[in-house]
Amino acid sequence: MNNFDWLERFIFYLDIEKNASPLTLQAYRNDIIQFLEVAEDPEGNCQELNHITLRRYLAWLKEGDFSRRSVARKLSAARSFLFYLQKEEVISGGRWSVVARPKQGKPLPRFLFDHEVIALLEAPDSKDILGFRDRALLELIYASGLRVSELVSLKIQNLQLEERLIKVLGKGRKERIIPIGRVAAALMTEYFNSIRPILIARNDNNENIEQVFLNRSGKALSDRGVRYIFKKYIRQVTHKEDITPHSLRHSFATHLLERGADLRVVQELLGHVNISTTQIYTHVTRERLREVYHSCFPRK
Repeated sequence: MNNFDWLERFIFYLDIEKNASPLTLQAYRNDIIQFLEVAEDPEGNCQELNHITLRRYLAWLKEGDFSRRSVARKLSAARSFLFYLQKEEVISGGRWSVVARPKQGKPLPRFLFDHEVIALLEAPDSKDILGFRDRALLELIYASGLRVSELVSLKIQNLQLEERLIKVLGKGRKERIIPIGRVAAALMTEYFNSIRPILIARNDNNENIEQVFLNRSGKALSDRGVRYIFKKYIRQVTHKEDITPHSLRHSFATHLLERGADLRVVQELLGHVNISTTQIYTHVTRERLREVYHSCFPRK
C-alpha cells in the first residue's frame, strides 16, 4: 500500500475507534496530505517516513504564514499518523518526541459585557419573520453556550422546550443536555410554532428538514449563514474587534462564573473534556475584576 492508502486506513481508524467528528476527520486528512506532499513522496512507501521528515515538515510550516496554533495542530496530526503507522508495524524506531511543538500562547477569549449582550439580543426586528428567527437564534446561543456547528446541526427532536432543555451533539459526537432560560424557551417556542412553518413553506423541494433553524428559502441554515447573521447585528452594538458567534459562547461561560457558578458545572455545560480548557474563563473574570477596579477605585 502507498502513503495515501495508509492515510485512508488511519482516517477510518479515527472514525471507528476514536469516534472523531466529520470536521475533525477532514482536518486530519487535509493536514496529513500536506505533510506527505512536503515529504516530497506523497504516493511512496510509508517506510521512508521518519523523524527527519517530520522535522523538515515543521521547518516548512515555520517558514509559511501559519499561526502557532495551526503549526501545533498540523504537527500533531502528522505525529498521530506516524504513531499509527508504528502501531501497525509499518515503520519502527519512531523518535517523534524529539521534534518539539512550538510553545502556545494563551490569548484570553473575546467576550461581551452584559449590556453589550443585551443590545445584541435586542438588535433584530422581532416583528419581521427573519428578524424573529435571528432573535431566537442569538438568544439560544447565549442561553446555552452552543458552538455554531452545534447550533446548525440542532434538530427538532433535540428540543424539549416545555422542560426548557435541549440535547446537543458536540465534539467527538458526545451528547449533553443543556438547560435554557425562560426567555430563550419562550422565543424558541414562538419561532417553532409560528415562524418556522412560514419558512418551511418556502422550500420548493418539499424537503423534510429536521434542522431547527432555516434560511429565508426554507432550507437548513448553514454555519456561514449564522456568521453572516451575527456579523450583521454585532456591528450595530459594538466596535470591538474579532467578535464572532463564539464570543457569545465565551460570554455565556464568563457571566456564569462571574455570578458564582461552579467550574465543573460550566465545564459540563460547554462540553469540555478537560477542565483545564474551562479554567481559561477564570482568567477572564480576573481581568474583568481588574478592569472594574481600575475604572472605579477613586485613588488611581
